[in-house]
Amino acid sequence: MTAPSLSLGDMLQNTGSVVLSVMILLVFGCLLTWTICIVKTIQLATARQKLYAGQKQLRDTVFLNTLKEASSENGITGMMIMATLDEYKSSQDILNDTEGLKERIVLALERLEANEERRLMRGTGLLATIGATAPFIGLFGTVWGIMNSFTGIAAAKATSLAVVAPGIAEALLATAIGLVTAIPAVIIYNALSRKASNCRGIIADISVLILRLVSRDLSHRQQQVIKNKIGQFSPRIVGK
Repeated sequence: MTAPSLSLGDMLQNTGSVVLSVMILLVFGCLLTWTICIVKTIQLATARQKLYAGQKQLRDTVFLNTLKEASSENGITGMMIMATLDEYKSSQDILNDTEGLKERIVLALERLEANEERRLMRGTGLLATIGATAPFIGLFGTVWGIMNSFTGIAAAKATSLAVVAPGIAEALLATAIGLVTAIPAVIIYNALSRKASNCRGIIADISVLILRLVSRDLSHRQQQVIKNKIGQFSPRIVGK
């Protein structure tokens, strides 16, 4: 009697419909993992490049009004600058309330930071789900395959290794595919999370730089107001 072949092709060909469906699902999850990895890596690299450029520009800027041309640039830096300038424009009549203006600008920047954080992490939750569930899905396929193997053994009334091995090998293949799917998903999720965390840190620094410019601009405005008042009173003092 010729022993059944244990090659990968023969195992897949002889696998039951349930176990085969589990394997197909896991392979789809693996392809989805690498697709997300490529897309998010490009997205985060592009975002980080723009953030570094915006961070450098803000560090080299002295006053907020010089950023009007830069506010039209793409990216979160431009959006944060536009939000700050819009709040300035909306508060023209109450610029004396510096604390209220700063508070409103902080709220606007925090909202933009939260939106950007969600955008950067979008899709990574699926990686976490795949990494957490793929081993159990593979284990389900293995358990189901072993149950079918034992049922076949009982029907054939034979317990030799040549009869038992193929069915168990087919069943264990599902667990192997589950691990092959889960391990890269977990590693990629952690790597993307670290990159997104780095971007969030740069965004927080950009927010601080913008608030520093706001504080400097308000102080400059107050000094100008004081100088104007002194200039108005000076001729009167000289005349007397």
